Amino acid sequence: MHLFQPFQQDVSAIQIPERFTFPFYYEPHKLSLIAAQKLQHYLEHQTDFEHNFGLDAMQKGMVIGKMFGVLVVQNNEGVLGYLWAFSGKLADKNHHHYFVPTVFDMLEEKGFFKKEETILNEYNAKIATKENSKDYSNCKVSLNTIKLQAEKEIKDFKQHIKQAKKQRELQRNNALLEQSSEAFETLQKTLIESSQKESIQLKKVTQYWKERIERATHELNTFEDALLQLKEERRQKSAALQQQLFEHYAFLNQYGNSKSLAEIFKGTPPAGAGECAAPKLLHYAFQHQLKPVALAEFWWGQSPKSEVRKHQQFYPACTGKCEPILAHMLEGIPLEDNPFQINTTNGKELEIVYEDDYLVVVNKPSEFLSVPGKQVTDSVYTRMKHQYPNATGPLVVHRLDMSTSGLLLVAKSSEVHKKLQSQFIKRQIKKRYVALLDGILSEEEGFIDLPLRVDLDNRPNQLVCYEYGKPAQTKWEVIKRYDNKTLVYFYPITGRTHQLRVHAAHPLGLNTPIVGDDLYGTKALRLHLHAESITFQHPVSKKMMTINIDADF
Repeated sequence: MHLFQPFQQDVSAIQIPERFTFPFYYEPHKLSLIAAQKLQHYLEHQTDFEHNFGLDAMQKGMVIGKMFGVLVVQNNEGVLGYLWAFSGKLADKNHHHYFVPTVFDMLEEKGFFKKEETILNEYNAKIATKENSKDYSNCKVSLNTIKLQAEKEIKDFKQHIKQAKKQRELQRNNALLEQSSEAFETLQKTLIESSQKESIQLKKVTQYWKERIERATHELNTFEDALLQLKEERRQKSAALQQQLFEHYAFLNQYGNSKSLAEIFKGTPPAGAGECAAPKLLHYAFQHQLKPVALAEFWWGQSPKSEVRKHQQFYPACTGKCEPILAHMLEGIPLEDNPFQINTTNGKELEIVYEDDYLVVVNKPSEFLSVPGKQVTDSVYTRMKHQYPNATGPLVVHRLDMSTSGLLLVAKSSEVHKKLQSQFIKRQIKKRYVALLDGILSEEEGFIDLPLRVDLDNRPNQLVCYEYGKPAQTKWEVIKRYDNKTLVYFYPITGRTHQLRVHAAHPLGLNTPIVGDDLYGTKALRLHLHAESITFQHPVSKKMMTINIDADF
C-alpha cells in the first residue's frame, strides 16, 4: 500500500464526483488535476531514473515521450489519495518507486516468460549458426557453380551439334552432285549414324549434369530442411509462449473477477494491450481494495513523429487497446455520460444558403453529423431526407467532420449527386476553410504535405504515415494575428479525414493546433474550423458558382 499517496493539501472543500470518469472523453476533475500536478512536479525534479523525454536538448539517449496516468482513489478508511502509472516501460524498466507495477511483468527474471524467452534465444542462436556456417555456404556456392557449368556445357554441346548438322548438310549436298548413288547412300548412312551418336551424347551430357545438380541439391536440402525444422519449432514455441502470456495477462474488476487478454479480445489482442496507464492503475486499485474516484492521463515529453501529442496535455484512453479491457474493469461502476451517445444537434437548425431545383447548399453547425453515426442518427442527411422526401440518391455529396461547421453540398437526385461527386474526384471543386490557430505563425503562407492513415489503436484519430498513409496536401495563408492566435485560410487539395486538424497540429505541419481541437489540441466550446467557401460547376446549367458563408468566430 506504499503506492497510495494521500493528498497533502486540504481537499475537503472539493466535491467528490458521484460518477467515475468516462475514460474516452473527459475533462479532468479538480482532484485529478492536483494529482497530475504532483506527478508532473516529481517528473521535473526527480533523480530516481534516467529517461530522455526530449525536453532537454543536452540530454543523451533516444527520445521517447511517455503517457502518464493518475487515479484518484479512496481507501477503506475514507481517506482520499492517488496512484501514479506510466504506459509501457520507463527507462527500460517496469518497476519504479511511486508507480504502480505492470499487470504482468514480462521482465521478471524467474518468470515463465524470461525462461521461455531464453529457449527462443537458443533457437535463434542455432538458426544463426546454421545459416552462417561455412558448410552451408559452400553447398549453396557449389550448387550455383554446378548449375552454371551445366548450363554452359550443354549450351556449348548444342552449339557443336548445330554446326555439325550444317557441315553434314553441306557434305550431303556436295555428294549428291559429285558421287554415284551407291557412294551417296553409304555417306548418307554415315552421316545419320554421326547425328544419332551426337544426340545420344547430348542425352548423356544432360543426364550427367542433372545427376550432379540433384546430388548438390540434396546436400543443400539437408541443411535447409534442418533450418526449416528449427524455424518451425521456434514458431510453435513462440506461439505457445504468446498464448501463455495472453492467458496470464489478466485484469481484475471491483468484484474481484479476473479476465485475461485472450478472453477479453477473444483471440489475439493488439500489440501493447494492457500496457497503458489506465488498466495498470485500476488493477492495482482493485488488488488493494481502493475505490476509484477519478482518472486522468497526460503526455509528457516530445511528440512522436506519427502522432500529435502535446507536452502536459490530457488525453483520453485509447479505443483499440484499452476500450475492451476497461469495459471489463469498470463493470458495475457508474460512469459519467458517454458524450458520443448525446445528440448535440438538439435545438440546432440547418441554414439553407442556396437552393434550386437540383441542389441545396447548407451551413452545417459545429457538433453536427454530416451522415448518421452509430450512436446518433440525427444528421444533415436525415434532416435533408425529411425535408425532401422525394429526393433520390445519397443526397450528401461530401462530408465535414462533426466538429467542423460550414458549407455542405446536397444533391436532390442521384444524377446530380453523381455529377457533383465526379467534380470532387477530379479535384475540380475548390474549398476554402477559415481556422483560428492556438498560437502565432511566423510565416505568411505555405504548403503542407503529410500523408495520413487512421490510427488503428485509437480511431478515429489519424497518424502521419509515409509508408501506408494516403497523400494529403494543404495550402495555407495567414489572415491576421491577435491575442497569441493566428487566423488562417486553409485550401485543402485532398480531402482526408481530419486533414486540416492534423496538418495544423502536427510538429511537421504548422505545429499549432486549431483552437478547440479536442483530439489534437485543447478542448474549448467549439472547434474553430469553418468551411467558408465552395466553388463548383453547376451540374445542369454548367455555370461556375461560388458560395460563401462567414464563420461565427
